[in-house]
Amino acid sequence: MKKFFDEFKKFAMRGNVVDMAVGVVVGGAFSKIVTSLVNDVFMPVIGLITGGKSVSGMFALLGTAPEGTVIETIEQAKELGIATLNYGTFIQTIIDFILVAFCIFLVVKFINKMKKPAPAPAPAPAPRKCPFCQSVIDEKATRCPHCTSQLSE
Repeated sequence: MKKFFDEFKKFAMRGNVVDMAVGVVVGGAFSKIVTSLVNDVFMPVIGLITGGKSVSGMFALLGTAPEGTVIETIEQAKELGIATLNYGTFIQTIIDFILVAFCIFLVVKFINKMKKPAPAPAPAPAPRKCPFCQSVIDEKATRCPHCTSQLSE
C-alpha cells in the first residue's frame, strides 16, 4: 500500500500535473470573466442592433400556441409545453467561444513575447586545413595524415 501512495505522490507532484491543475483553476476563473464580458458588455450592444431584444432570448417555436396566446419568452413556451429552437443561446455561446479563443491567443502571444529567446549556440570553429593539400585535419595534429607534410603551430 505504501508503494501505491509513493507512486501516486510521484505522479501528482510532477511538474506538468501541477501546471495542468493550476491551468484548470485559472481557466475556470478566466471563463467567468469572459462570460461576464459577453453577457454584460457585448450582448447589450448586439441587443441594440437587434432592436433591444436580448440575443439569448431569441427563439423559434416548433409547435403551435393555443389560440389567442402570444408567446414572447422561452419560459412561456416551456410552461405551455411547446418545443423551441433556442438559436439566440447558440449565437451567444459562439460569441463566448470566439472571445475566449481570442483572449487566450492574446495571453499566449504576450507570454511568448515575455520569454527571453534562448542564446544562440556559439558557432563551431572553422575546421583546420592543411596548408599544402587543403585537407581537413585535427586541431592537435603536427603532421598532415593525408600528405604527411610537417605542420607549423
